[in-house]
Parts: sequence; C-alpha cells; structure tokens
Amino acid sequence: MKIGLIDVDGHRYPNLALMKLSAWHKAKGDTVEWWWSDFFHYDTVYMAKVFSEEYSPDRPEPLNADRVIKGGTGYAISLENGRERYCKAMDKELPEDVEHIQPDYSLYPEFTENTAYGFLTRGCQRGCAFCHVGGKEGRKSRKVADLAEFWSGEKNITLMDPNILACPDRWELLKQLAASGAYVDFNQGLDIRLMDNDVADLLSSMRVKCLHFAWDNPSEDLERDFQRFAERYSRKDHRVKVVYVLTNFNSTTEEDLHRIYTLRGLGYDPYVMVYDKEHAPRETRLLQRWCNNRIIFNTVPDFRDYDCKMG
Repeated sequence: MKIGLIDVDGHRYPNLALMKLSAWHKAKGDTVEWWWSDFFHYDTVYMAKVFSEEYSPDRPEPLNADRVIKGGTGYAISLENGRERYCKAMDKELPEDVEHIQPDYSLYPEFTENTAYGFLTRGCQRGCAFCHVGGKEGRKSRKVADLAEFWSGEKNITLMDPNILACPDRWELLKQLAASGAYVDFNQGLDIRLMDNDVADLLSSMRVKCLHFAWDNPSEDLERDFQRFAERYSRKDHRVKVVYVLTNFNSTTEEDLHRIYTLRGLGYDPYVMVYDKEHAPRETRLLQRWCNNRIIFNTVPDFRDYDCKMG
C-alpha cells in the first residue's frame, strides 16, 4: 500500500500520531511519505490536526486517495461564544497496536535528532475550563507506558504528559526518567500543587535544562507552593524555572500582574500565554510582549511604565 501523511498544523512541531502511523505501516511493508501532489495515487491518506480552526485552518481533502482519514484534537474543537469546546465523539483514537509502537522519528528530523517524544501518563483530574485534556483523556491521571516504549537511548526526552505528578505511579515513572541519564523536558509543565520534597530532590538529580510550571487561575493562591519548591530546589540547582501565566481568561490585568511580579520575586521566569489572542484587548497583548521579552522585562520592571511608553 502507498500511504500519504498530511500534518495540517504545518510541521511546526512533531505530530506523534503521524509518527506512530508511519512506523506501523512501515512495519507492514507499506510505503509511507508526506502527501505532496494530486498527481500520484495513494491507498490511504491520513490528515492529523492538533489545533483549533482559529490557529490551524483545515485544508481540502486530497482527491487522489482511495481513503482519507482525519483525526486529532483539532477536528474535535469548535468555537462557541468565544470559548473552545471539545467533542470526544468527533475525535479518533489510534488502535492499541498503533498507540504503543515506537514512533517513526525520521518524519521530523529537524525536531527529533537524538530526541524521543511520548507520553508516560494520560489524563488530568483538574478539569480546567480552558483545557481539553479532561474531555479527551479523562479526569484521572493514569500510567499508559514505560519509558522504553518510545525511548531507546536518545540524548533528549520530550515528555508530553498533561499531569504526571497526579499519577499514582509517578515515583516509578520519574525514576525511569532519572535513570535514563537523558535531558528531560516536561513540556506540558509540572503541577506545583502536587510537588513535595522527595519529588523536588529527584528532579534535582535529573538532567533538566528547564522546568515548566503553570499558574493559570488567579483565584488560586500558589505563592507558598512556588516558594517552597524554589527554596528546596535552588539549594541544588540554578537551572531556569519557567511558569506559564494564562491571561485573557477570567482574570484582570491587575491579577495577571500580581502573578507575574510574585513569580519574578521568587526567582521564576513568568511567561504569559494569551487565551483567544486574536480577540484579546491591546493591554493584554502588550503585557505578553513586555513579559516574554527578557530584555524588556529586565530593563523596564514595571509594566505600567512600559504601557505608558507604548501608549
């Protein structure tokens, strides 16, 4: 069979589902390639999409395939009253034998050179209104794989788990990551509310270039949680600690600034994420520009001074 692949999001980040489908078809002896022309016939073309229509518009289905299969979170998201809604019935899950195959990293050589990508856990109990993980993967973090399923000695590991610290098997999985000796990137962030001294010490023993956390909800006072971790972790390591700060979603500018200033004072690097950026007010977009540019952020420590200059 001849298989074509289309990354609807545009090759800006490795699509794990396409990498697994490629590996599965190649193991069967099929020919797999990126779809690129209507002049060639394909038995099956897979179209994968992670992001919503607002950020990643769909593209026409190819006409030169016997079968076209669309899948991914992006096809299950709709926009209602300015908020994204996820419909699980519109999403497609990979068959088990495809889900648990080692990905074909050759599809994205610019991202995957000596880097492994995968999930050790799925699901999250938080159920945040701006996040689709609860609807897609369930409201409980659970182990879905061991590290060896997608890692075979690569220097770097990019972990895509939504909330590994909420998993009952977290200690076993974190020990697997530590024992690998690879640089670990928890690219979806770690839940600071579930951090304890034992986990902080284990993280300190790992090869981690940057730790990611989030403080999305201004109504949650997480200052003491961040302070405890900073005190425990800073005695062992001075690597960068980034905290995503969600804005334009049930928060005022003053609440956004409180989180930003508090995190900076504790030695973290706040990083502003704007929900529905296209319709966000000018002040919020300026806040993101000010905070996420380290030169500006360090040169003009007060946002109001920056806002006045840009006004």
